[in-house]
Amino acid sequence: MDNLVKGWEAIIGLEVHAQISTKSKLFSRSSTGFGNDPNTQVSFYDAAMPGMLPTLNENAIDQAIKSGFGINGTINKMSRFDRKNYFYPDLPSGYQISQFYYPIVTDGHIDISLQNGGKKTVNIERIHVEQDAGKSIHDLSSEFSYVDLNRSGVPLMEIVSKPDMRSSYEAIQYVKKLRMILRYIGACDCNMEQGNLRVDANVSIRKPGDSLGSRIEIKNINSIRFLGQAIDYEIERQIITIESGEKITQETRLFDSNLTETRSMRSKENAADYRYFPDPDLKSVILTDDRINKLKSEMPELPDIKRERFLNDYGLSGSDIDVLIEDKQTALLFEEAVLSSKFKPIESAKLISNWMICELFAVLNKEEKTINSLGFPIRYIAELVDLIIEKTISGKIAKTVFVEMIKNGDPPAKIVQDLSLIQIQDESTIKSIIEQVIKDNPTLAEQYKAGKIQLFGFFVGETMKRLQGKGNPEKINEILRETLG
Repeated sequence: MDNLVKGWEAIIGLEVHAQISTKSKLFSRSSTGFGNDPNTQVSFYDAAMPGMLPTLNENAIDQAIKSGFGINGTINKMSRFDRKNYFYPDLPSGYQISQFYYPIVTDGHIDISLQNGGKKTVNIERIHVEQDAGKSIHDLSSEFSYVDLNRSGVPLMEIVSKPDMRSSYEAIQYVKKLRMILRYIGACDCNMEQGNLRVDANVSIRKPGDSLGSRIEIKNINSIRFLGQAIDYEIERQIITIESGEKITQETRLFDSNLTETRSMRSKENAADYRYFPDPDLKSVILTDDRINKLKSEMPELPDIKRERFLNDYGLSGSDIDVLIEDKQTALLFEEAVLSSKFKPIESAKLISNWMICELFAVLNKEEKTINSLGFPIRYIAELVDLIIEKTISGKIAKTVFVEMIKNGDPPAKIVQDLSLIQIQDESTIKSIIEQVIKDNPTLAEQYKAGKIQLFGFFVGETMKRLQGKGNPEKINEILRETLG
């Protein structure tokens, strides 16, 4: 795919900040729960009271290791925490504990899908573990800013890509794929609305083959849609700036989602001097082979492997598979349904996939529910499909059954029995109805025989109508062709 914009090439790298799913903070026992009253989840350590010492949350380290496996990275047996010194009102200690010189994961990569159907590998430089800062609130008062330290000390992974992306589309696909991997692993719930996943985008432009241009950093983007808009705006802004004879000054910018534009936050002509040094209160993290191997054995089947298996085992289309595996729970429920069918997966999987994607998801979206809030077990979808394959009901009748299933949560077989929806397959019954339809419409029958074959649909519809929608469509078509000639 040609990613050039007006003859310019965009160079994009992303820094993804993912809150690690743990019940307590990185260096204290305070809760990481979201939505509680401000400053109610703050220990003496989180508030930087003198003499308080950090205690490392080992679960956060384990989740980072699993994330490293998820991005095909190298797990480093020795990593170290450093103090990153800077002042900000929501950083009580005046420094952030982070891994700078020795991160826990290096040299990873993930593959993303391109618009032309191809694949592209995006390399990942590192994953390092660090503590989150608190939150400054500026819109509660015209005179004061407020600080909420509930988030201070929550464990974060910063996942830093190489500048391998060339368009907003590729950047979006990268974040979507990374988000899916982290959710499968359970390392982060990746709820961007709650700030659990935030993205910094580094964007520059150059003429193809030239050296890299000045890099602009866009901070704290909290939506996939905003990420695309911010990158597209910034590429266009840089092109206009350079072609107007001006230079791009390295700086940090924010994205204004209301105006869909970036605006200057602070200049960044020189790298900030954070005066990193090893945290004197924390030992280096030393990992044994046993621990690394144990965590590797606990890894779930990741999206790329699951996609390949669904393709080979179930014969599904790539687009259907992408919908089913986007959410881990959906993929698990799909397989549960397939395995509960009376028929072989190659016979039932496609129909089950269609009913989940086209019918079930439509209802869930309309009612703003998740697949976990179904009013019936997922095997009912397989039972409905089994009834269609057995020709007990038609696809049209199945829609009626499905509506009742959603409404009452009853099993399909019971609904079919209660509403007398069993498909009519008796050939003599169908033939007598067809003969009556032809007798009642002699002119149309003659026109059909004279070559007006589009009238065949009329006879199918009229027959089905008189059978109250219960006729077997295949038998109706077959007998109609014999009878009409």
